[in-house]
Amino acid sequence: MNCELQSAIARIKNGIAPSNVEIIRDLTVGLDPLTEFWHKHYLDEYIPSGGSRIQFLTGRKGSGKSHLIEYFLSGVKNYKIVSFSARKVWIHDFKEIFFEVLKQCGLEDCLRRCSEKIVTNLGYSSAEFDGLFTDYLTASGMNDPITKREIRLQLNKMFMHNPLMDNNFAFACAMLTGGLLGHPLLEEPSRDALLGWLEGRKDVKLSTLRSLGLSPTRIAKHNARHMLRSLIEVIKMAGYDGLIIAVDDLDILVSRDSLEEIRYTRLKREDVFESLRELIDEVDTLRNVFFLFSFDKKLIDDASGIKSYQALWFRIQNEIQSDRFNRFSSMIDMDRLSLFDTSVAMELSLKVANLLNSTGQRPAQPLDEEKIRELLEKTRFSDISLPRRIVLTTAGLSELKEKEWS
Repeated sequence: MNCELQSAIARIKNGIAPSNVEIIRDLTVGLDPLTEFWHKHYLDEYIPSGGSRIQFLTGRKGSGKSHLIEYFLSGVKNYKIVSFSARKVWIHDFKEIFFEVLKQCGLEDCLRRCSEKIVTNLGYSSAEFDGLFTDYLTASGMNDPITKREIRLQLNKMFMHNPLMDNNFAFACAMLTGGLLGHPLLEEPSRDALLGWLEGRKDVKLSTLRSLGLSPTRIAKHNARHMLRSLIEVIKMAGYDGLIIAVDDLDILVSRDSLEEIRYTRLKREDVFESLRELIDEVDTLRNVFFLFSFDKKLIDDASGIKSYQALWFRIQNEIQSDRFNRFSSMIDMDRLSLFDTSVAMELSLKVANLLNSTGQRPAQPLDEEKIRELLEKTRFSDISLPRRIVLTTAGLSELKEKEWS
């Protein structure tokens, strides 16, 4: 645990959220009103009932964007959760987002749940057997043509007759689920080909898929959103309330750091903006999904940032400005989130000091009210967020950062 504490301290000193969920919870102050709002108004009823939501988060470095995402996701129940950084996954082509979602959400787990639902619909229980359902039926003397026909009818009803699913996607899921049941029998090479096509593997030949009964095309930019819609339907049929997709670090789009693993050209950056614009316009065609995109304010302020692509900026900007924080806003500004009054800021400093002191290093003292007010005043017109100032000042590093702050 000491190594995790050291890692968490190093990360928060650099304005990065800790990777340990328990430490994130211990450090969290003032975020519950927002996360509880999202749960109450979106996750509890709206999303499970077929709704969809796109939420944007922005703020200065160290303002708590990634922290909020991790804290929010840690409290989510009965959703498939996909979370990744735009620094690690290309997002200019929506198919790359789809492949990452597919990889993280566990399609085979969803199909296993669907197969269990079919077993239940046939009047059996998956708890009664291990292995293939058809093997259990054979051992019980019930693997007759009528039962096999009923299995096929259940597969068709669940997948092929769903108007919201792509035909090829539905057919592939039906075959894979049938393979889990034992009927229709699915050989391992065929199973690998189906999964390879869904995962976008280039070594899978379309001729192999055609021999299985599909009429496939490669999953690409033009059909990736429809494939995502189909995947969400499978997630919902598996018994989950929906899908949450959290994408952090979108400010990589305007980064000029040559050491970045991913670097965006102007054309790729505009492809991202257009893809987001299309997603906003078509979000009502998606069901049971909550998108969460996070980025530093430099993505807004930079000359090549969001404001340069007006078709997107007009859709996400807050048209009404008010001193009162609006939790319904499509773009949440962490720097304006009304969580850092003096008492909350002092509580954050106390929690940071407790974390630092738990390592046995030089003692850290929580900041008093006078110092907090001084930091609040400095932050008002600064590029440095208040939480970051509180962390570094509590850690005794403010002198080292004074040049950066100025």
